[in-house]
Amino acid sequence: MPIGGRLSARRSTHRNRSCLMKPYLALAHGIDRVNEWLGRFAVWAVFISCMVSAVNATMRYLLDYSSNAWLEVQWYLFAVTVMLGAAWVLKLNEHVRVDVVYGGRTGPTKAKIDLFGLLVFLMPAALLMVWMSWPWFLEAWHSGEISGNAGGLIRWPVKLLIPFGFLMLSLQGIAEIIKRIAFLRGQYDMDTQYERPLQ
Repeated sequence: MPIGGRLSARRSTHRNRSCLMKPYLALAHGIDRVNEWLGRFAVWAVFISCMVSAVNATMRYLLDYSSNAWLEVQWYLFAVTVMLGAAWVLKLNEHVRVDVVYGGRTGPTKAKIDLFGLLVFLMPAALLMVWMSWPWFLEAWHSGEISGNAGGLIRWPVKLLIPFGFLMLSLQGIAEIIKRIAFLRGQYDMDTQYERPLQ
């Protein structure tokens, strides 16, 4: 076969592979957008929690009034922060890693390490948490469970956050797997830079 024909065949094969990845990448970017929105909501939950804490402390010291409901609202908001923020942190590539394994590696090697971690550790654990926590939420929902504290709140909303948060983390895991496969195939530009968190 002439050289031009071989080059044309290679380009055609590469285009076909790129076309195969397009719907998967579109799915990954859709998941990214949803989790980014939820992550920004989680950031606001931190701010609201701080405001609730400040108002509660002011009322307690100035007016000698307090309620367990205010304390539980802070707890619920903290749950929102953790459970809705986890998937966004994964999307931003900010989860803590073992620097000895990950630190000075090249982009493709980092992507392979990420793929291994996502498939072997993250996905099984996150899906197991969805499966195990769903009945726990349903029990609270059906029984109308209320906090045992005087003036406490209903419990099912905060229990729903657990399976929902792990479901969104699982979906983000799928998005990250897609992006890393596309990156390794040369069909997606991804920033593999990882900065160790300051402690």
